[in-house]
Parts: sequence; C-alpha cells; structure tokens
Amino acid sequence: MRRFEGQTVLVTGGAKGIGAATAARLASEGAQVVVADFDEAAATETAERIGGRAVRCDVTSRADVEAAVAAAAESGRLDVLVTCAGIIRDNLIHKMTDDDWEAVIATHLRGTFLAAQAAQAVMTQQGSGSMVLVSSVSALGNRGQANYSAAKAGLQGLTKTLAIELGRFGVRANCVAPGFIATAMTQQTAERIGMSFDDFQATAAEQIPLRRVGQPEDVAGVIAFLCSDDAAYVTGQVIYVSGGP
Repeated sequence: MRRFEGQTVLVTGGAKGIGAATAARLASEGAQVVVADFDEAAATETAERIGGRAVRCDVTSRADVEAAVAAAAESGRLDVLVTCAGIIRDNLIHKMTDDDWEAVIATHLRGTFLAAQAAQAVMTQQGSGSMVLVSSVSALGNRGQANYSAAKAGLQGLTKTLAIELGRFGVRANCVAPGFIATAMTQQTAERIGMSFDDFQATAAEQIPLRRVGQPEDVAGVIAFLCSDDAAYVTGQVIYVSGGP
C-alpha cells in the first residue's frame, strides 16, 4: 500500500519503540517522515534507515517543538502528526517526588499539547490533517503509575477535544492506548521490579487473551490506519491495542 504517497509526517519520540515502528510503517507507505526525538543520535539512525529526516526535539520546550513542526512543514504542508514521546518515573504515591510527577506530566501532556497546537496551525490552514496521540491502558489506572496514568488519561481527553475543535477544518484527531508492548520502557519496568525481561513478558502474556505481548509494529499498524484515508470518517476515538478487551 502507498496510502501516504506525497504526504509529510512528523513523529515525536520517533527514535525508538512505537515511534520508530510508526515512522518506518508510514515511510514504507510513501510518507516523507521527520523523526523528532530528544536522543538526536538515535533519531538520526532511525531516519537514515527509513529514508527520512531527523531533528532533535525536547518536547517540553515550545521552541524545540515549534522548530520541529516548522522543519516538517518546510514544503508548506503537514499531513500527519503522531505524538509518541514519553518517559516513566514509576513509584507508589507516597514515594513519588515532585520531580517524578512533573517530568512525566510535562513530557506526555505538555509535550503533546505543544505539538498539537503547533501542528494544527498548519493543518487548519491547509484544510486537512490527521493527528494520533499515544495514550496507554494505564489511563485506566495502574499501581505505581499515578503520574503516568494521569498523563495518559489526560491525553484521551485532549484527543476528544481536538476532534471537536478541529473537525470543522478537516483535521482529525484520534488516540491509541497500547497495552503491554515490548519496548525499552517496559524493560525499565521489569528492571524496577527485579524481573528479567523474558520472565516479565511471559508473566504478562499469561494475562492477555491473545497470549502474547505486543510488538511496536502492532501499534504502528493501527496508527497507520487512523492516519490514512481509510479512517476518513473516524475522529475523537480511543482504540486500545492491548491483545484483549
């Protein structure tokens, strides 16, 4: 399929994990992809692999985000925004520090707000565009993740509000909420609780109806659908990509 032929895509947090898989998937379908990430070396490596461009971007910085959007929209268009940038600072509520809370909220919520705000200025002018925000099943609550859960729940509300405000301009906004996906982030969680990553994945798989953990490509496929014209009448939705209900 070449659903994104001639389109320009910006993926924040695109250097690794779900972001990198999404960048690769959209590039494979014809998109010109700009990979924005705090880790410039990893972003460059991913961009070179898929034939895209890399920009260094701290998503908590308005200047960085606006520069990344401007770089993606050099041709005068920005067709797709996917916001994948994220961190975890897990701890129980009575142990969570101000820094733990603020870093996660700033990266996920502020970072996504800044990207959506900058992107919509381009998309509303051109009268088209699609945004996909990356939430998580943790939006429903998860032990040790008060900060992450709050941020991911906030992204679902932001998605629906963007859909309401931007729909009249031909701009769609949707959200994916992954479950257990095998990434560096879930490996961090395994390390935090003292389990090997293999054992952690095997234990998680036992609780998933499909009896396996997800891969970044599983999420990238859903994102590609939501960004494409196949989902032209889909906006304001949250799709859980979790291997079960």
